[in-house]
Order: sequence, then structure tokens, then C-alpha cells
Amino acid sequence: MPENSTEVTAAGIARLAGVGRAAVSNWRRRHADFPKPVGGTETSPAFALPEVEQWLRDQGKLAEIPLRERVWQQLAGHPAGAVPALVHTGCALLLVRDRPTAWLEITAVSDARMAKVLHLALNSLLTARFGPATGDADGSAGGGGTGYERAVHTPTAEELLPSVPLLRAAAELAAETGARQAFEFLLGRQLAANPRQFTLTPPGLAELMAALVRTGDRPARTVLDPATGTGALLRAVSSPTALYAQDADPDLAALSALRLALHSDTDGSNPIALAVRTGDTLRADAFPRLTVDAVLCHPPFNERNWGHDELAYDPRWEYGLPARTESELAWVQHALAHLREGGTAVLLMPPAAASRRSGRRIRADLLRRGALRAVVALPAGAAPPYGIPLHLWVLRKPGVGVRPSPELLLVDTAEPAEPPTAPASAPASGGRDRLDWQAVRSAVLDAWEPFDGRTRSEPDIPAEAAGQERPGVSRVVPVIELLDDDVDLAPARHLPSPAAAGGPGELTRVRDRLTETLRLTATLTPPPADVSGPAHWPLTTVGELARAGALHLRTGGTGTGTGAAPVPVLTEHDVLGSTTPSGTLPTAPAGSEGPPEEPVLVEPGDVVVPVLGGGSVARVIDEATAGAALGRNLQLLRPDPAAVDPWFLAGFLRGTANNRQASSYASTATRLDARRLQLPRLPLAEQQRYGERFRALAAFEDALRLTGRLGGQLVQGMYDGLTDGTVTPE
Repeated sequence: MPENSTEVTAAGIARLAGVGRAAVSNWRRRHADFPKPVGGTETSPAFALPEVEQWLRDQGKLAEIPLRERVWQQLAGHPAGAVPALVHTGCALLLVRDRPTAWLEITAVSDARMAKVLHLALNSLLTARFGPATGDADGSAGGGGTGYERAVHTPTAEELLPSVPLLRAAAELAAETGARQAFEFLLGRQLAANPRQFTLTPPGLAELMAALVRTGDRPARTVLDPATGTGALLRAVSSPTALYAQDADPDLAALSALRLALHSDTDGSNPIALAVRTGDTLRADAFPRLTVDAVLCHPPFNERNWGHDELAYDPRWEYGLPARTESELAWVQHALAHLREGGTAVLLMPPAAASRRSGRRIRADLLRRGALRAVVALPAGAAPPYGIPLHLWVLRKPGVGVRPSPELLLVDTAEPAEPPTAPASAPASGGRDRLDWQAVRSAVLDAWEPFDGRTRSEPDIPAEAAGQERPGVSRVVPVIELLDDDVDLAPARHLPSPAAAGGPGELTRVRDRLTETLRLTATLTPPPADVSGPAHWPLTTVGELARAGALHLRTGGTGTGTGAAPVPVLTEHDVLGSTTPSGTLPTAPAGSEGPPEEPVLVEPGDVVVPVLGGGSVARVIDEATAGAALGRNLQLLRPDPAAVDPWFLAGFLRGTANNRQASSYASTATRLDARRLQLPRLPLAEQQRYGERFRALAAFEDALRLTGRLGGQLVQGMYDGLTDGTVTPE
């Protein structure tokens, strides 16, 4: 085996061969010539990638391996680690794109010679793109603090030598997908494989924050991110002329620089001015004299050791020295210090920053001077930590000719209103897997853009006249109302709930609907059951029916969006709550090969059952739901209507005893094996007789759900109305 050969785990072998890990375990037991482990542990051994590839070829199991999988395995198993390998790959892909002729000449030699020549070529490229390896800081695109080191260091020939096979393969991938797409694919795989090592800014959130720094149709041209991470925020900026970034983690700074360089232009002919520095932003600002059009920032939260003592007299604290527990307010003032007059900053903030007493003096001064323009509450799941609804703060640098506004825009998208037809048992909306970023973006920008335009051009027009008041969603609050002892800026504290805002008229409509639904429920109540002994039918199973062709089984969770008309996804929660499809298809990853995978679309008469949870739930698809994609953890049973009635099938699948015998138990969940579910063998006419009764029970169940939801809405609305004065006790 070559020295420093790339290693791969059993999971990597399974991915290479397109099989499960159990198949790899079987190969190790059954084939004496299977490669021996060269590293790892007894429970998670590692194997030499060249030996594994050769064995798979000899066995005829490697013929269809995608090139991107081979490149990823080479990167993940790199002797120096995945991150250094990714940096080397990014440098090489930048050379492939910007100097393709030079790359072809470099690769026409041996690996050892290529490493030496590549070092010289990369040093020239990186110097031209990111400036000299070290330099003086002057706030320009080529400088930073009293001195700086370039974020992307030129790897030595010795460092490059183990990476040469990887770089050759990455260049092949770039020829198929493009250099930028190849790097995005590998970076995305690395982030997904190590989720706890990185604090990510999801693309939907990054696009929203970038949209908030636009002024009308004019985008921000010069933008700074002082806590760049992987560069997601700056990558979302449209049409910039200069991008500046800093991060305390050298690896992240290097990856961000390469990502932005590959994203900033398509052919290297018109590159954006790009300066990325490494260092602690608050203690060692790399751009002390820089002012920009906009600042975007996802700062670290709840840091106690941010430099409170040594930075006590820093000139950036124009609005007051932040308390030791208020590191986020230090980042706010750092952002304001780097804005030109009238420039805009958008920061992602923890919700506690809007209400902690230790920060009330700074919040008050930000309001008095017109620096804080809006506070937006996002849904839980928008970004890590996913369990809490984070805030966006929109700030503007006061100055000569910039009239301070006496108002603050508050927007609350944290708890979107429930659709009118959703039952009481439906789960709460939200969560990172169910977040509708398009709806969140529309709600925020529909409130911000009129407010921003009005306060810039005609600040004396009342917000109500400008159509900016949306009950429960957005409100323009006079600053004087907020300057109390707490200076609490949490949107939920100042926005009435939609139900309360509807007033007595809305409560009357809810009561009328509840009365109508109660009548319907009484009508649908099943008649008294005839008492008889248990039936002794001959039984069959879903698996036997599938083998006989009487029904077809499909599993959900596969498929990607194509970018055309969006396809709604029927999720597990929708089936459990009997709600309309609420999910969306994931988009194909950048650089993916081949056409998008087709999702499974449901049709009228299909029966859908959840796989997890062990509950007795089965949903018959109607015309309104038909055409939706089948979501994860769902199984579809498509009966032949000439052989099996769908309502008969769904009804018997819901039997408690049936579900118990078809369920298996794992350490953390119960899993239903639909093939083991049993049905009686009955003629189609008898099936349809049972099916009509099951259909009536389903309608009764839906009416009960709606009754519970309307009753809860009426009760809460009465409480809200009585407590806010819109409803009187009479």
C-alpha cells in the first residue's frame, strides 16, 4: 500500500458500491481476499481506498460509481484531514477555473513534479486573488489591522503531494459540473458530515438577510461580515463590488475565502475585490478604518470571554460599554462602527438580547438615536440553536443628512397563523424541516420595504396610512412607547395575537362555525353497535396482496425538486393530523449528476400509513390531496380497485390488534411493517359495505377534530378579548 494512502470506513465503502453497510459486513466475512483494515478502531475499522477500489473492480461492484463519490471519499480519507484537503481542493479548483491552460500543463507531469510546480502556480494565483501572504492593514481589499496574514496560505509542495490524486479527480469533477459546483458539493458534504463542528446559516436565512440591506432596487455594493463562518451570508449578496470577511477560525476563514472567490465571478475575468482575514474580530479588528454600505453578521451567542475588560475604552462603544453578558450588543456596535452614514446592518440575534435588563441602556440609546430600525422574530428552526425563535436586528448608521426615525418596526413570523381548516390535533407548524422560507421572506419584506421607503422619503406619513399594520404579524411602534424601565423589544410583547386583533366580529364567526360543526358532529355520530362475537374470517396480509398484484407498495422520502412548479409534500404530520400537504421537496445538491430523482406522487384511492410511532393511522387520498409527493417515514398502498376497496383497506389497517402484531421495536421508536398487516378475505361487495362504514367514521373523526380546534380558538379568543378590553363581560 502506498505511504499516506487515503483511508475509507465501511460506511464509505457502502457509499462507493451503492449498497448498505450490512452488505459490506457480509463481504468481509465471506471473502477471504477482502482488504484488511489499515487503521481506525476495532468497531470502526478503516481500509486503504486504492485496495478497496481494486477489490470492488475485481468483483464487478464499482462499474457505476459516480465520480463525485470517489472524490468525496478521497477527500474524507485524506491523511492530513478533510479540512486541509478541502482547502487544497479549493485552491486547485480556483486555478482550474481562472488559469485552465496552466492547469493542463501542470497535470501533464508526475505526481511529485506536479506538487512542486503546483505550489508555484498557486502562490502566484493566491497572491493575485487575495493579496500578499502578509501585509499592512489599511482597510482596503488588500489590507487589514496593523498587520495581517492572508486567510488562504499557499500549501508547500510537501503538503500538496498526498493531495495530488484528489486534485486530479476534483478537476475531472469540475470538468463535468463546473469548479464552483464541485467545491460547493464537497463543502456541503463536509458540513453535513460534521454538523456539530460548524454553526451554519441556512441559505433561506442568508438570502433574507441579504435582501434586507438593499435600498429599493439598489443593492449594497460593499459588504462586511465580521464573523463569516463558511461565507454563506456574503455568498447571498447580489452584485457586490467588494466583500470583506473575518473569522477567528483559520480553517473557516480559508474555506470562506475560496468559496467566495469561486462564487464571485464565473470565469475569473472580472473578480470582485475580496479580503478575508483570520483573527478575533472584537479584540483584533482586521479592518479598523473600513466603512461599507452594509454589514451582515451571524455572531457567536452568549460569549462571556469576548474582551469586556481589555476593550473597556474602545471607541466602538458609542452607545455604551456592553455588559460582560451582552456580547451580542458588542457585535451590534462593531457593525455600526463599520457602516458609512446611512448604511444598513442586519444581525442574527438571540431573543434574550431584546429583553435582558443588562442591555436596556444600550437598547434605549440605539432607539433614541434612530440606529435600530426593526426587530424581526423568526420561526423556531430558522438557524442553530434550532429550538428557539431567533431575531433579526436591522440597523442604520445615523449621520448628517440621515434623519433619525421616531419609530421601530416589529415583525413576528415566529408563530404563523394556523390555516382555517387545520384540525386541533395537527402539530404546530415550524421546525427546520418544515420551514416555509418563501412565506417568511414575504412576511418580512412586505413589512420592511414600505417602512424603509417611507422613513427615508416621507417619515411623517403614519404607518397605518402606509398599510404597514398587520395584526399579529407587523406593527410600527413609536419609540417613546418602548423607552420604559425594561426597553423590551421582543415583537411578541407588542403585537396582539391575530385572534385578539379580530375582535368580537371574529369571535362571532368562530362561534357560528363551531355551532354548525357541532350539528354536523351529532349527525355523523355512529349508531349503536350490534353486539356479536368475534368474526373468524380467512385472513391475508398486505405482503401477500402485493405479491399477487392486488396492490402496490411504495415508500416515500425520495425525490428532489426541479425548480419548476413546486410540488407539495404530504408529510408524516399531515397524515397524523389529517391536514393538507405542508412540506416542500428538497432541491438537488449543487453538482449532482443526472436528472433529478422523481418523487412518488399520491393518487385518489391510495392509502398512506406512517412507518414510525406504532399508531393506528391510515389516510385515504382524495382528489384535493392527489398530486402531492409522498414524504419521509410514510408508506403508500395503492390497491387495485377491482380487487380491494381502499376504505375497507384503510379501516382494517387501523385495528389496534393488527398494528400490534405488525410492529417491531427499536431502542427509540416503534416501526410498522406494512407488509405484515392483515385483512380478511371478503368479496368486493362486502368490502365496499365495510368501506362505507369506515368512510363515515373518518368523516366523524374529522368533525371532532374541527370541533376541538374551533372550541379552543373560541375559548382563547374570549380570554384575550376580555383581558384586552375588546370584549365586555355582558
